[in-house]
Amino acid sequence: MLTKRIIPCLDIKEGRVVKGVHFKNLKDAGDPVNSAIYYCEQGADELVFLDISATLEKRKTIKELVRNIASNISIPFTVGGGIKTVKDILLLLENGADKVSINTQAVRRPKTIYEAAKRFGSQCIVVAIDAKKISLNRWEVFIESGKVPTSIDALQWAMEVENLGAGEILLTSIDKDGTLSGYDIFLTKKITDSVKIPVIASGGAGTVEHLYRVLVEANASAVLLASLLHFRKLTIPQIKKFLNDRNIPVRL
Repeated sequence: MLTKRIIPCLDIKEGRVVKGVHFKNLKDAGDPVNSAIYYCEQGADELVFLDISATLEKRKTIKELVRNIASNISIPFTVGGGIKTVKDILLLLENGADKVSINTQAVRRPKTIYEAAKRFGSQCIVVAIDAKKISLNRWEVFIESGKVPTSIDALQWAMEVENLGAGEILLTSIDKDGTLSGYDIFLTKKITDSVKIPVIASGGAGTVEHLYRVLVEANASAVLLASLLHFRKLTIPQIKKFLNDRNIPVRL
């Protein structure tokens, strides 16, 4: 089994870390730079920064904040929000991002994935898929921070983005987001069984058992965490010890 990654997620709005439930009712969760430094010191394997209001506000990701965070951490750093062009991606990479996460623009213009992967390499192109269950065994892709339905089947879209050159998928269950009730194991396994690229599971982590289940039962390559860490319910060392004690390979 490959080493599994623990990845804190900083959802950013108006320069602050926020966290809600089902992408709504956002609560303040701290300063992004201080949070990034804290998680790096705690032993996070990577960090994800999502400027969640950039697309809705029709603006670019806050490059100054990206640069500030990148200069204060020593772990891989993925940035998303408001990305529309290859030029936008270049700007984020120049300001310290190691990878970029594309969501809305990937759906609106799938060729962006291909162009970005060809220019920068698949290893730094992450496609974020926000999926909501609409019927038995079917999940629909939503864009614009989970507000706009697309009629696109999440499973089919995952396979398409892999073919276009994405190096990784960040899969978020809108139904589970912020609920602390556990990941959508069935959805995650559907996706991991259908693609060869790594899948980061997101949405619903509330206990260490939830992390264990999605890593083992759904074969996720990594887990994305927000509420569980931001509100100090658990620490990264506690999580890694729990997983290591159960023979899940993690970087200690």
